[in-house]
Amino acid sequence: MGGHVFVVGADLTRLSCDDVLVPTDRSLRVARSWRALLPDELVTDSRPDGDCVGMSWNGAERVLEVPGGGARRTWLVDTVDDGGRGLPWLLEGAREALAAVARREVPEPVHGRARRLVGLPALGTGWGGAAGQRGALLQQLLPVLRGAAEEHGFDVALVLRGPSDLAAAQRVRRGEDGGWELPEHLRELARQLGERARRGQLALFVGAGVSAAAGLPTWEELVDELAARSGLDDALREGLSRLPPQDSAALLARELGADRMEEFVAERFGPGCYSLAHALVADLPVQEFVTTNYDPLVELAATDIGRDVTVLPYEEAQPGQPWLLKLHGDAAHPESVVLTREEYLQFGSTGAALAGVLHSLLLTRHVLFVGTSMLDDDLIRIAHQVRTALQTQGPGTARRTGTVLALREDVARARLWERDVETVAMARADGSPAEAARRLEVLLDLIGCLSTPPTGYLLDPAYRGLLNDEERALAGSLHAVAEALPEDASSTAALEVAGLLRRLGHGSSAADGDGAPPDVATRGRDDRTQEQRPG
Repeated sequence: MGGHVFVVGADLTRLSCDDVLVPTDRSLRVARSWRALLPDELVTDSRPDGDCVGMSWNGAERVLEVPGGGARRTWLVDTVDDGGRGLPWLLEGAREALAAVARREVPEPVHGRARRLVGLPALGTGWGGAAGQRGALLQQLLPVLRGAAEEHGFDVALVLRGPSDLAAAQRVRRGEDGGWELPEHLRELARQLGERARRGQLALFVGAGVSAAAGLPTWEELVDELAARSGLDDALREGLSRLPPQDSAALLARELGADRMEEFVAERFGPGCYSLAHALVADLPVQEFVTTNYDPLVELAATDIGRDVTVLPYEEAQPGQPWLLKLHGDAAHPESVVLTREEYLQFGSTGAALAGVLHSLLLTRHVLFVGTSMLDDDLIRIAHQVRTALQTQGPGTARRTGTVLALREDVARARLWERDVETVAMARADGSPAEAARRLEVLLDLIGCLSTPPTGYLLDPAYRGLLNDEERALAGSLHAVAEALPEDASSTAALEVAGLLRRLGHGSSAADGDGAPPDVATRGRDDRTQEQRPG
């Protein structure tokens, strides 16, 4: 069975995957933005415009595997076209790199994922000379990636950083078969949710299942880890499994003490690599997010694509800015974490203001629940309160206020919640949880494609080739407006117009592409080639 090609906004150095392709040249110089993927002992020369790697090519080969012992493997790919060979040469390099990756045996994909995940940028859009041909590159690169995923059976994540890059890639995918192997009912669901997101009617609830894909513990695993630190004897540790999770956590908190418990939470749920699901969720054009997770991975994923997400209740919400409500606390504020039975009971009274935010979303938005089993006591109480509020308004006012994307079919649980939300399962009850989680990622990828505004690249000259005649004429008129705006514009009207032009891709041509610094990526080919020589 073939793999899938995801298009996602993220930072490849922080995206959890098995293999990463990194662009380089014949002198093995790598842009500084990729340094986190290179072992320190391999960097022989460090400069502001790039680091030289202490390896060597064998003849005309274009792909090198960077040695290392971690789960994630880095591959260097020569993408700098010194001979004017153009896009076909770049595309052949991508094929060679993915074929080399396929030859490496991976006993088990990272964090139990169903398929191996290979991440790469839009190769050649930095130092490689394709920066001004991004539209043509995406049109030709995506089929190459789909062919490799089909042939080798792994998943591929094409990771882009700029809004215009993402918008253009999604337009290309909407115009052809994007390879979403989903049944028709999930495709229809993606169309509905994508439309809601475009209209500003969708809010996201992110549960622990999303963070589990990044290697963070589920509730049961968290209790096991705490028990291992507690020093409890075997009999007590065995008895923990028979207690409700909140009561197990209460006993462990008493044994460990408040200080050690807070230290553990801050350490275990601190910043780290985020999952593909985190990135797909953060990419959605949604302004309101709620989570019961303690970790910062949603906001990290959003920050990496330029979305400044306010974390509530610790920061002040800003008009027009997206926000994320940490319903059960934040690892950066470990004293706020809701974990034990007593803390859950206290939340029922002291957390009313936070719960009220979710109440409001359920009444005014359609809430998409991702990565949650809907067993949390607070969620159950909030859903019941919203249902009661709707029923008191008279006959016909009751309605479903959200959609739950469940991994596996659970008829009883779906029936229990049917008055409040629609539950859509990714697999049958006896299906593989890992395959179900992967199907959820594919569904989120399709929702992202269908919800991405189709205009974010309109004024980016690198994507002029994607425009039709009407769009070119409109882009020309808008460029004239951009030139008429004074650089020091400060009036409300001018700032509104400038913001609109930015959303349409104006000023995006200096994006750093596949990782090259903007001051290098925007020079002529002769200068770029000269500077890439070491020494």
